[in-house]
Amino acid sequence: MYQLFIANKNYSSWSLRVWLLMKEMCIPFEEKMITFEGGDSWKKFSSFSPSGKLPCLKDNNLLIWDSLSITEYLAEKISLIWPMNRSARAWARSISAEMHSDFEFFNSKSLSCATEVNTPVIPDNLSKAVTRIDDLVQEGLGNFGGPFLAGEKFTAADAFYSPTIIKINNYNLSVSTETNQYFNKILALPNLKEWIGQAIQEPWKVSEYEEMEKDIGRIIRDKRGQG
Repeated sequence: MYQLFIANKNYSSWSLRVWLLMKEMCIPFEEKMITFEGGDSWKKFSSFSPSGKLPCLKDNNLLIWDSLSITEYLAEKISLIWPMNRSARAWARSISAEMHSDFEFFNSKSLSCATEVNTPVIPDNLSKAVTRIDDLVQEGLGNFGGPFLAGEKFTAADAFYSPTIIKINNYNLSVSTETNQYFNKILALPNLKEWIGQAIQEPWKVSEYEEMEKDIGRIIRDKRGQG
């Protein structure tokens, strides 16, 4: 069985991408959580991840690190990870790579499933990122028929955008009606609801990631400790 090494569910957007993909694809794995707490996380993570970052997948004696690399490794064995249609598959790979290498505003912040933030002044780079994501969602739904980004089935593209969907929702940012409907579909996935629920119940708080939310705006709700 695969072993998937992940970090805190409340903070680690990159861990969520692979975790959700494997859950939605019904790929059995043993979850290994290594938290950010206790000092130098790179030193701690590098004891089992060559890059010192998470997620990292272990397949017997083989290690695969980086979310995009793990996705492609799994896709060699499971065809449904990417769309079957060639055009949809090329597009899904492109937007996943764009999320992986771009969208610095979102990827530089913690996931923070537990907090809702009021953003009275929206930075220009955040506004541009949300507009781009809104455009991509509408493009995918229009070209491939929905209800998921690249067609009728959940694929890696949806997994790669799932953390950003959580953030846009928790920042209370506006998107088009079509995009909002897609966001709600992803947020309603039982596996994603499971991740968020477990994230909210985590007892750990890391000041570095907590401060990131305060840089965006005023925290208006913290769901932790609500039972």
